[in-house]
Amino acid sequence: MDINIPSVVAEVTAAFNRYETALNTNDVATLDELFWNSPHTLRYGVGEQLYGYDQIAAFRAGRDPGFVVGRDLLKLWIVTYGHDFGTANCEFRRHGATRNGRQSHTWMRTPEGWRIVAAHVSLLGEATVMKS
Repeated sequence: MDINIPSVVAEVTAAFNRYETALNTNDVATLDELFWNSPHTLRYGVGEQLYGYDQIAAFRAGRDPGFVVGRDLLKLWIVTYGHDFGTANCEFRRHGATRNGRQSHTWMRTPEGWRIVAAHVSLLGEATVMKS
């Protein structure tokens, strides 16, 4: 399997950037479009566990637009596997926040284009020191 084929990395990066723009502008239609319309799709958020496209879309439709706050990306890490699968992981900070967050996307090429099949968002707490 080929890892990080440049053209595929560019496609996943473009899809991620489209998601990021939609997130920061609360473009719900585009956010919905970018999630795979399947009962197998999942999204774990800071305070919610959403199973299937319908739950994810309902969450977005029911969210107070005032809750949406822009964010700055601190790091973006995209890796693709072959021609049809990739991951996008980022660290971010919401405007006005003091805690950093992390987001993971698993992207899959579908007949409709690149779609998120799994997502996870979390906020960092205090660092945990491992004892040997």
